[in-house]
Amino acid sequence: MRTVEKKIEQFIFFSRWLQMPVYLGLIVASLLYAVKFMVQLWHLVTNFSVLNENTIMLSVLGLIDISMVINLLVVVFIGGYWTFVSKIEFDSHTDKPDWLTKINASTLKIKLIISLVSISGVHLLKTFVDIHNIPLQDALLQIGIHLVFLISAVLLAYTDKIMHSHEPSSTH
Repeated sequence: MRTVEKKIEQFIFFSRWLQMPVYLGLIVASLLYAVKFMVQLWHLVTNFSVLNENTIMLSVLGLIDISMVINLLVVVFIGGYWTFVSKIEFDSHTDKPDWLTKINASTLKIKLIISLVSISGVHLLKTFVDIHNIPLQDALLQIGIHLVFLISAVLLAYTDKIMHSHEPSSTH
């Protein structure tokens, strides 16, 4: 019976590799966002002289938004792979992100929610810049969504702090 249990445990442990296509797909999504960024940047550069200040600001906020989404994707596919699939071997690489050495499921969740709040904030800023062209109901909905993300981030951080407050070497 122990042999069967061991085989099941090995199968369960090996199943973490089922996430690999997901992480590879997120890398492809990042590439698509990078192409979208370059197309929008090209549009901004080639039409700069005919755009008004509001349109330029909205275009730049769009570029920032794309950048933040790509950052979110990078955190998910590198952090997720590192946390749930396998450690990445690049200890001596000079470009290794500092956050990667401290990543675990808890810090990954915090990074994700902070990214979502930031992206939501950029969308809200775009709405405020173009407020005269946005229906009130849409603006209020975006504010509500942003507040939900913000409250979720605070509650998640507080929960994380409570969970780690019992650890003797905790720096929280």
